[in-house]
Amino acid sequence: MERLDVKVLSGIIATGTKLIYIKTPSEKRAERAINQAIKQIKGIDNFYIWTCTKGFTRDGNLIPDTSDPSKALEIALNETEPAVFLFKDLSWFWKDNPFIIRKLKDFAAYANRKAIIITGWDEKVPEPLEEEIFLFYQSLPTIEEITNYLLYLQKNDPFLAAASGQDPELIGKLAIVARGLDLTDIDYGIRAMRLAGDKKGDAILQTLFRTKQKIINASGIMEFVENDVKPDHLGGMENLKYWMERREKAFGIENISSGKNLPKGILIMGISGCGKSLFVKVLAARWQLPLIRLDMSSIYSGIYGSPESSLNKAFNTVEVVAPCVLWIDEIEAGISSQGFKEEGGPASRILGSFLIWMQEKRAPVFVAATANAIEMLPAEVIRKGRFDEIFFVSLPDKKAREEIFRIHLSKQNAKFSDNDISLFAEVTEGYSGAEIEQAVKTAAFEALAERRPIVQHDLMVAFSRTVPLSTTMAEQIKKIEAWAYKRAVPASGKYKK
Repeated sequence: MERLDVKVLSGIIATGTKLIYIKTPSEKRAERAINQAIKQIKGIDNFYIWTCTKGFTRDGNLIPDTSDPSKALEIALNETEPAVFLFKDLSWFWKDNPFIIRKLKDFAAYANRKAIIITGWDEKVPEPLEEEIFLFYQSLPTIEEITNYLLYLQKNDPFLAAASGQDPELIGKLAIVARGLDLTDIDYGIRAMRLAGDKKGDAILQTLFRTKQKIINASGIMEFVENDVKPDHLGGMENLKYWMERREKAFGIENISSGKNLPKGILIMGISGCGKSLFVKVLAARWQLPLIRLDMSSIYSGIYGSPESSLNKAFNTVEVVAPCVLWIDEIEAGISSQGFKEEGGPASRILGSFLIWMQEKRAPVFVAATANAIEMLPAEVIRKGRFDEIFFVSLPDKKAREEIFRIHLSKQNAKFSDNDISLFAEVTEGYSGAEIEQAVKTAAFEALAERRPIVQHDLMVAFSRTVPLSTTMAEQIKKIEAWAYKRAVPASGKYKK
């Protein structure tokens, strides 16, 4: 299935392709692209549009008694002049109707200088037509399409024209923020600001940004993550920080943020609660990139279509939104060696789709995958070249624990001496960053309940009531550390140059 492109579409119609199917989320945009393609073809002046309620229309004029799909196909087959027929609702009728399938096959065999274009939501076409039909998919509009559409709106919308007059760079800013939105969503954002009467460019940008968040979150497959994390919120992980800083020095923050020199991605494995997800948020915030989280469990739920179509939809969306960070949390939940062994099953197909996309993606999408049980991942995923680097995050050492205590005590406005913090770090050997955070919060709650500042005793009591994962899951942690030894770069410690 090829991405819809006006030049390609006009080319395959001109060279005699008779049947074309376009999988699209937007009929209006598909019709606009078809119109543009037809205008590039000499000799085709007849363009018919069919719906199941009205039948055929041509140049806005209704052709009576053509709403029956079988009769409409008969008319298309008998048309003697060169023509293009757009069938908007035919995919609802062709699945279990042998008469429609046969008429489409007859059209493919006998039509001359004519083409039938069918639009729909389904990814698959009936098997008997697979050899006869050319498949397109229409992804979300590119930044060039968005820019052209905004310029069109600017000429015809006094509100947007007035806002652009106050800020000459507004159209360019809007185009960047609107990546990942359909044109109808952009219309909605402009209308909302028109009703509010606010002609400030920043207000329009914020409206489109909120619209984008709402749409991505509504997909159910992905979540637009609100990210206000700062780099100083991350304790330890010297190697991860060094890796990030080296790329910033090599390429520059501006080039990374614009997507010109965005790295491919990293895989971060390790013990739960030790900061894998936090580092992803820090990286996205520092590189000034939107953070989109992909929920692998939703991919397999079937609520949003087949696993393959859901994954492809997610990839198409992030490519249009790019540059961005795609955060695949607990990747082993969706791509595992156990599922891979079930040849032909959904897990095997998901793995194939993921590997192909990682290998061939051209859009600046930084993939940040995290895993708690990396040994469950197939070797094809973790081999060198899929990701720029594979890091292992272990339990924080004493120095890292001191940094983590300073971060969380500062959030609670609690002041302790270096000796106190050193003592806390000593006592909490084997604790994860999440367990330290929770212990500080528990101590802060007890102090707040008694209307007094946090004291050393509060923290010591909180430590005594905490049984860390390093105790309850000691064998599993040792197994993870043994697997990671020499297979991944430690996230903490001195970076090996």
